[in-house]
Amino acid sequence: MSTITSRSIRPVEEKPAATPRAGAPLTLRLLTGFTLLMVLAAAYMAFVYAPTEITMGAVQRIFYFHVGSAWAGALAFLVTAGAGIIYLISRNIAWDRVGHSAVEVGLALLTMTLLSGPVWAQYAWGKAWTWDPKLTSAAVMWLAYAAYLMLRQGLEDPSRRARFSSVYGIIAFASVIMTYFGVRFIAATIHPTVIGPSAGTAETDMGMTTAMVHAMLFSFLTFTFVFATAFWHRLRLANLTDFVNQRKTEALYE
Repeated sequence: MSTITSRSIRPVEEKPAATPRAGAPLTLRLLTGFTLLMVLAAAYMAFVYAPTEITMGAVQRIFYFHVGSAWAGALAFLVTAGAGIIYLISRNIAWDRVGHSAVEVGLALLTMTLLSGPVWAQYAWGKAWTWDPKLTSAAVMWLAYAAYLMLRQGLEDPSRRARFSSVYGIIAFASVIMTYFGVRFIAATIHPTVIGPSAGTAETDMGMTTAMVHAMLFSFLTFTFVFATAFWHRLRLANLTDFVNQRKTEALYE
């Protein structure tokens, strides 16, 4: 009988990662530069172009970044849910990297939302935080996606990690739906409704002028580019990390 050695036992192979290119592609470099210009333009729109809100004054300007980052964070988590569905169908590990990268960028954007909100709330409500349904659901959403990253850290097998993460990413998207759509219809909230109807009568709803609407829409567009750029950079890093790990594994069993 032949002797079975550690070199004869090979790990279950995933679809090989493509060899990463040296340096960022030209398209990504151009996108990064364009996004930086968009951020500068958004700052101009928020602080110069848009008029000062009559009731809240200059502090209202933070909403252009608060709402824009919230939108981009939700978009990131939608990408994660979509990538999870595609992975469960195709079992292509590349989609796990897509979902993971989107969560990390989305959490950064949502953190910006949660940090900028209290700055405005301190002036509008006299306190930085209140357990309003809208704010509470946003905090729960942040915790849900932070738990996604913790889940990945606890699973070593790539296939199992990808499978569990995909299912969790799909389920966690319910927190996004509840935060952005559900709360406004099922509970009264003092959080201002910038866009769309609300079940409650928010104490600080804003009547936006045309210039304010322009600044807000431009902020949405800008943060969409911010997400796309950061996501692309993070995905390249994920691809490179998997490529290096795969080469290390192959070298171990040669």
